[in-house]
Amino acid sequence: MTTATPLPAYLVRRYHAWKSTDYAENQAWFRRLADEGQHPRAMVISCCDSRVHVTSIFGAETGEFFIHRNIANLVPPYAPDGDHHGTSAAVEFAVSSLKVAHIVVLGHSSCGGVNGCIQMCSGEAPELEKSTSFVGRWMEMLRPACEATAHITDKDERQKVLEKQSVLVSLENLMTFPFVSEAVHEGQLSLHGLWTEIRSGGLEMYDPAHRAFVQV
Repeated sequence: MTTATPLPAYLVRRYHAWKSTDYAENQAWFRRLADEGQHPRAMVISCCDSRVHVTSIFGAETGEFFIHRNIANLVPPYAPDGDHHGTSAAVEFAVSSLKVAHIVVLGHSSCGGVNGCIQMCSGEAPELEKSTSFVGRWMEMLRPACEATAHITDKDERQKVLEKQSVLVSLENLMTFPFVSEAVHEGQLSLHGLWTEIRSGGLEMYDPAHRAFVQV
């Protein structure tokens, strides 16, 4: 028996407000999306953090982005082992079926997942070390980069550096997927790394020529 309960009243009110305004004004577009399917130009992999609003940052319309969100915007390495791989499945669908032209990995400031990784690697979060911790096992992907930043004594600076490293780790792991690397080498797909500062609204992109993040 399901344990689902009725939707909170404030969400019901917001739905009806959306239906009577945004939807009502764009019915033709929604019907076209329903009839013709989605044809997004880009996939965006971002953090689950509620403060990171991808469509708002880029002023995107419905149907423009194929968005996948997870803890700390991480992409695992290619591992066709028969287990459940939500992020890998999303990447496969975006590249192989939707034929997106771009994959954008978007990191952000004050990332809770990155902070948890730092605490775990420092022995300050034993709960994340447990084999039963989904967050801890997920953040293991970032452990090598985390340990490489141990020399940074400024807490905030280390956090920021590791947040950007999470983007680079994901970009590196994306290239382990055969269908991704093939599409990149054939010029059909490009990969992009971004980091956004929530407080200032700033946006930085990774510049491979300078091996650094630069202001957009």
